[in-house]
Amino acid sequence: MPKNDHKNVPKHVAIIMDGNGRWAKKKAINRILGYEAGAEAVKVITRVSKEIGVSYLTLYAFSEENWKRPKYEVAALMSLLKRFMKSELPDMMENGIRFQVIGRIHKLSASVRKTIDETIEKTSKNKNTVLTLALSYGGRQEILDAVRKISGRVLEEKISPDRITEKMVSRALYTSDMPDPDLLIRTSGESRISNFLLWQIAYSEIYLAPALWPDFREKEYLQAIEEYQNRERRFGATSGQLKKKTD
Repeated sequence: MPKNDHKNVPKHVAIIMDGNGRWAKKKAINRILGYEAGAEAVKVITRVSKEIGVSYLTLYAFSEENWKRPKYEVAALMSLLKRFMKSELPDMMENGIRFQVIGRIHKLSASVRKTIDETIEKTSKNKNTVLTLALSYGGRQEILDAVRKISGRVLEEKISPDRITEKMVSRALYTSDMPDPDLLIRTSGESRISNFLLWQIAYSEIYLAPALWPDFREKEYLQAIEEYQNRERRFGATSGQLKKKTD
């Protein structure tokens, strides 16, 4: 994709950042160094997203299942997360990046939540790309939390079960303030959704990148965007029906 070709750029890009550990293993270095290299990729992809006009960038940073990892690795990842937010805040402010998180944030430590809250507050008035990190996140867990929220309203007799709509479910999700992803990218060549944005990606275009996440930089990202631009999104309709609408 030429950097000046901003036609049909996806409004919302979601990325499963896979391959940090394998990247480190290939280089015979500590796994944590792989995640540090992955943080550099986050900086690059955020900058490019802003430059080409992507309004929302959502990154799968830490899943509900990741809590099962060794305690030292989880602690190192949380420390890296805090360092990333603090070190990147000046760039976020300069580039108008608004920061937010989704997931079961209450499971994070108080110190991590404090840094998250501070970063969200300081960037809250920024008007360019919204950078969202999915932390302690799981798609099934998100839907379960939405069901609990809606069922609570039913019990309070604010709504009846037969009046529950798709829009109502969408509003109950963590992502209620953003559109569904137009493009879902997974790095490292794997072909799994891994419990990420299960409701929201119903009609997302999916791009599987062979590069491990620390190697996924501007060139690889623009290739994914270009492929997206060349696809026809039909949303259940036929090509002929879409053509009639544009004629």
